[in-house]
Order: sequence, then C-alpha cells, then structure tokens
Amino acid sequence: MRIKRTTPTTGITRRTRLIAVSTGLVAAAAIAIPSASASDVTTFSANQLKSAGDSVLQADVPGTAWAVDSKTNRVLLTVDSTVSQAEIDQIKEQAGANADALTIKRTPGTFSKLIQGGDAIYATSWRCSLGFNVQNSSGTQFFVTAGHCTDGAGTWYSNSARTTVIGSTTGSSFPVNDYGIVQYSGTVARPGTANGVDITRAATPTVGTSVIRDGSTTGTHTGTVTALNATVNYGGGDVVYGMIQTNVCAEPGDSGGPLYGSNGTAYGLTSGGSGNCTSGGTTFFQPVTEALSAYGVSVY
Repeated sequence: MRIKRTTPTTGITRRTRLIAVSTGLVAAAAIAIPSASASDVTTFSANQLKSAGDSVLQADVPGTAWAVDSKTNRVLLTVDSTVSQAEIDQIKEQAGANADALTIKRTPGTFSKLIQGGDAIYATSWRCSLGFNVQNSSGTQFFVTAGHCTDGAGTWYSNSARTTVIGSTTGSSFPVNDYGIVQYSGTVARPGTANGVDITRAATPTVGTSVIRDGSTTGTHTGTVTALNATVNYGGGDVVYGMIQTNVCAEPGDSGGPLYGSNGTAYGLTSGGSGNCTSGGTTFFQPVTEALSAYGVSVY
C-alpha cells in the first residue's frame, strides 16, 4: 500500500486503491518459483534483467513492485494480496523467455499510499507527515514530503482544526516521482531534526543499511534497506520509479515522513507499501537526494 493520505477523523484514503510504499512487510513468502543455485547465478544478462522488469511494467498489474536483486542475479517481484495467480501468469507470459529471471514473493496487505521529520501536517482533506526541513541558498526555509501528499494540496496546517497555517505547496511531482515541497510561512519552529536526531547530510543508502522511519500515525520504527531502484505500481496509472525498498512498517498517515540513519543522514520520504506495524510489511521511500536536487535545497 502506498502510505495513504487520510482524513484525521475518518481515515478515508484520498484514492480508493493506493499502493502504500511505506509499510514494512516482513513475512513475504516465496511462491512457485525455483530458487537460484550457485551454478545459474550469472545466467541472466543485464539486458535480460531489464527486459524482465520492463515486462512487469507492461503487464500493468496493480499491487506489484520489482527491483533487481544483485545477490541472486534475478528480478525480485513482490506482489500484494490483491494480485491473483492469473495475474502472475499474465506477468510471466509477458516476460516470455525471460520469465525465469523473475523471483516472485507474496506479501500480506495491499500496496497503497500512506498519507498523514514525522510531525503531522494537514491539507484541506487529508493528513500526512513532514519529511525534512530544508533551505535554499538564500536561507528561505521549506519542508519536503511525499508528492502524493502535495498533489492537489495548497495550504498546509499544523493542527487538525486547520487554524494554524504553516505554509503552501510550491512544488509537487507524482507519479513517476513521489516528492513535493512546501514553503514555510508564519513563526512555527523549524528545527533541522527528525525525532530529535540532528539531520546533517543526505545520501543514498546501500542494501542492508539500518534505517529509522518516523510518521505521524505510528511513530518511530526501524529496519533495513532490502532493495534499491524499485519500481512500484500503485494502480490507476500511479507508477513510481527509483524507490528505496525496506522491511520497515508504516500505516496510513505516515506518508511523507522521513527515512534516515542514526548518524543523522537523510535517506528518503515515505511513499507507500503494504502491511502494518502489528504484523509488519514492506515500505517504499522516495530517495530524498532527488527531491533536494530538483528544488535546489539542502537539509540543515
């Protein structure tokens, strides 16, 4: 599920079928795909792996996410509970001769966007989480969050009654990417921290990196990076690329919240995923370095 934008009172998602990239799925079970042996680890070329991934995109099945697993030299295709065996067969048929390059794993729940630095922020009809406070070279201050949060949002508030304005959206990119930026107004405090951790730099993590996620629904949770450059199909034409895949949990309202390291390095913005923080799940994050570059800002 994409970590959905939810209204603070009803929890109704802005869209009916959102693929949350931010709920850490921890109990994915492999299905009906032979495991790779040491003898065939290098069977597939880079072009074959790319072709297999492109085939998943062309099949256009909502509830799917995929990335190349360098350890097994295959494309790891994660499917949520809405994907049927017939749809899996459809993906394999689309992949043709490269179908064996796909390793398929099921994960509980439904991929959806999860809307709600971790603090709650409120648009007119939904809640998301603030990502990181940033500034440009002139010292003007903003915050970055998920693009599916800023998409269609103008004014942002710090309270559910929507009486304290904190700023207005000045940039938004979704789908393809999932980031947006809001320029601060008023006198609200804007510390360069995430749950008390001083954020001093931004970088791209590696597979296996230990990470922390904050969100206004579920608070702070930890886990590891399981894949990079993942593509996620949330359905309805909402496909995002280049995502960080993790086993950190998240729930609706956590969207836009920060992913970072204990050393103060900013990594990503909560996009969506499946599962919850009781049973676990899979969560995807927009790399924050891309957002910072797009808007010419930096963490502080």
